[in-house]
Amino acid sequence: MKDRVLSQQELDGFRRHLLREEKSLVTVEKYLRDTGKFLAFAQKRPVTKELTVAYKQTLQDCGYAVRSVNSMLASLNSMMDYLGWHDCKVKKLRCQRQIYCAEDQELTREEYLRLLEVSRRYPQLHLVLQTICSTGIRVSELRYFTEEAVRCGEISVRCKNKIRTILLPVKLQERLLKYLEERHITAGPVFVTRSGRPLDRSNIWTQMKKLCAAAEVNPAKVYPHNLRKLFAQTFYGLEKDIAKLADILGHSSIETTRIYIMTTGTEHRRKIDQMDLVI
Repeated sequence: MKDRVLSQQELDGFRRHLLREEKSLVTVEKYLRDTGKFLAFAQKRPVTKELTVAYKQTLQDCGYAVRSVNSMLASLNSMMDYLGWHDCKVKKLRCQRQIYCAEDQELTREEYLRLLEVSRRYPQLHLVLQTICSTGIRVSELRYFTEEAVRCGEISVRCKNKIRTILLPVKLQERLLKYLEERHITAGPVFVTRSGRPLDRSNIWTQMKKLCAAAEVNPAKVYPHNLRKLFAQTFYGLEKDIAKLADILGHSSIETTRIYIMTTGTEHRRKIDQMDLVI
């Protein structure tokens, strides 16, 4: 059998395949980023099962979390299916289901409020943080917040071939309308750069990191997705309805939603201590 060597040409074809499959742009970028890492690892060597297994081991040796390794392997296996190299697919790592998250990864409500206080000097960022955290949207969905949608009070979000409606909290809608008036925005996206392009993940991430020192919050906790998780934890604390939360977040699987509502080890230990089973 002729040696199967991976090149940028195959990755370009994989990209076109993903777009034909109507994957979201965020998903396409993620798959290509992951498979690009494998391309760099392969270094024009023939792609075999032995090579992909070695790559799997390399990811573990590099210290990636199990979830991250499995996510990258999922991208790799998807490309192997596209190329018809099914014998080169690798199994995901197996691990016990995690029941609580690390303390240094969870953004608390108190830390969020400190970030908000510091962000007051940056009106756009101040409102962006509240918009993400009070609705639970993905940062990539911020572009669906348009002048027209804000006035209606409902945001129609299209992601992963699904459309869901997000209802704006009354207070958020009022503040967004005031922001539109102050910025003289009469149509199109609410949050844009100076050049008029919608804010993206990179813009928001960079601005959020600048708040950390003054807010006295660990920078490792400060990124847009943790605002979405804080929404999920807060909603679940009030409703205790994981199915409804999954719908609001746009999750296809409740198992994904479970990850969002995990408490920290400290909280988990507190609940165990409350059982008072040690005399």
